[in-house]
Amino acid sequence: MSLRADAVLFDKDGTLFDFGATWDVWGGEVIAELSEGDRALQEAMAASAGYDLARKSFRPDSPVIAGTNREAAECLARELPHRTLEEVETHLMRAAAQAPLSEAVPLVPFLAQLAAMEMALGVMTNDTEFAARSHLRTAGVEGMFDFIAGFDSGYGAKPDPDPLLAFAVATNTPPDRVVMVGDSSHDLIAGRAAGMQTVGVLTGPACEADLAPLADIVLPDIGGLLGWLTSV
Repeated sequence: MSLRADAVLFDKDGTLFDFGATWDVWGGEVIAELSEGDRALQEAMAASAGYDLARKSFRPDSPVIAGTNREAAECLARELPHRTLEEVETHLMRAAAQAPLSEAVPLVPFLAQLAAMEMALGVMTNDTEFAARSHLRTAGVEGMFDFIAGFDSGYGAKPDPDPLLAFAVATNTPPDRVVMVGDSSHDLIAGRAAGMQTVGVLTGPACEADLAPLADIVLPDIGGLLGWLTSV
């Protein structure tokens, strides 16, 4: 079988897991917890984080969507003068590890099919590695990946290409034989900068028009990746 690539690197939130179903509820809960019932404080944090309290969802332009855990903490901590940035960052890391997960597609059989094609598999997220491993473990797929990195794993964060290139090195795969799969411009910009193939998915807040200029193809979800990889 002729394949387009030898390795696939996935973003996590909005890619392996549907962003809205997983993170919109979580965002409202975190803001409520940190505000301790203060409605004015909830509104200030929501405005800073790009969260719509009425709709209970992140706005498409929210800096939290593609940002790191620290960047999300910075959005909230600036409205919480009685808490340090480090305290808020730790709170978010622990809360994120318990987020309600909604798989974009059933992950175990999907990843098993890729593994059967002898694909090296990885995850690179701007979340913490702690939360990433917790989520993948909960989904029963942590052991199916050859490489798992967060923004705090020592390789940097997207849209910098360095963490993507670290995956290529770790799996001994030429960058042009790696596919970077993600739901945000950060993912695809990083992929292009690393010299990789790029696939956009629509299980995050971005629309096709946002992703198409940066992607070799835009798919409804990661389930379409199998067909694309073999359509050479």
